[in-house]
Amino acid sequence: MRKILTLFLLLLTSTIYACQGEKIMENPIVTIIVAGYDEPMILELYYDKAPNTVRNFVYLASSGFYTGSTFHRVIEDFMIQGGIGSSSACVIKGEFTSNGFSENDISHIRGVISMARTTVKNSATSQFFIVHKDSTFLDGNYAAFGMLISGFSTLDGIARVNTSSDKPIVDVVITSITVDTHGDTFEDPTCY
Repeated sequence: MRKILTLFLLLLTSTIYACQGEKIMENPIVTIIVAGYDEPMILELYYDKAPNTVRNFVYLASSGFYTGSTFHRVIEDFMIQGGIGSSSACVIKGEFTSNGFSENDISHIRGVISMARTTVKNSATSQFFIVHKDSTFLDGNYAAFGMLISGFSTLDGIARVNTSSDKPIVDVVITSITVDTHGDTFEDPTCY
């Protein structure tokens, strides 16, 4: 019995030791407040699926990077895109399967948040988009990293604004983006 107990304690100790460093207990919760919309958009981020992407978003949001920025590209039945901040952000590696990152299996269904990028796979910085209608053709090619859990009426309202060449005619201003990390500490993102 002592041997079993000793073996169990050794296994437990080695597991705890191996998991020191960045250990996330609960998924971060993001609140996006948009001027003129009553309902905030609340998202849950999935660190286990796209860890550096989540660290990047948490870092930018926590620093106030997104405050006063806009949803500058809106395509109804596809997505709303925002995230051009007042300063530059680092480029991060794309965490999606076609870029050799197999852990991210999040499908681009309604409400998913994902990183915008150019045609270069490792070009994401601060811009993100929230899927308005299922767009699974993006799966495996963009770094999805969370899901809208409430605020769908705001998503729908933004998706329906009048646009010219996908740019809202009247600015859709992000008043704030805050993140509840539940007390977990996130490292800064790794820049590519």
